[in-house]
Order: sequence, then C-alpha cells, then structure tokens
Amino acid sequence: MKYNLCKNPLRFSLAKNIYLYKIMEQQSKDPLHGKRLDAILEELVDYYNGFEKLGEQINIKCFTDNPSINSSLKFLRKTDWARAKVESLYLYVLRQKKRDETKNGR
Repeated sequence: MKYNLCKNPLRFSLAKNIYLYKIMEQQSKDPLHGKRLDAILEELVDYYNGFEKLGEQINIKCFTDNPSINSSLKFLRKTDWARAKVESLYLYVLRQKKRDETKNGR
C-alpha cells in the first residue's frame, strides 16, 4: 500500500501511524506472538494436570522420563521438531479453551 506523502508533516505522521498500526495488527493475530516457551510449557502442564498426561499427548522423553520444567525447556530450545509439537499442542489447547468458554457461555 502506498501513501501519498507530501511535505505536510501532519499528513506524514498520519500515514506513518496507519502503517505502524497495520503492522501491529498483523503481529497480534499470531497467538504465539510474545509468548515465552516457559509460559507455554507451564500452561500445558497445568492444563493436562502434570507431565504424565502431557507425555501421553506428546511422546517426548523429556516429558515421560523424570520430567521437569527446566530440563524440558533445555531440550525444547535445542530441538526444533519437539518445540514445533509443543507449540502445535498449545494452539490446540487454546482452541479447546475457546470452545469450552463459548459452550459454557450459552
């Protein structure tokens, strides 16, 4: 999208603000934007009531063999495929929570 920028600083400022707003709007649509991996992992552990059930959802050794938040974070930060699975499950959980809210709200 091009803006007709003239020498008028007010018009330039308005165009710049519109552009920045559109960028911020695009970023905020991603539910993972601004979410730290530790917060995602803690939310999943809480949602599934511990690592045992989480390990049933994602069969990764860091969730099934002597699991802890710290050891899982170390593994997930080094292993892209495992992190992708955790992020995918997190998105699924967010959708489930949203469905539950709308179901209970009716």
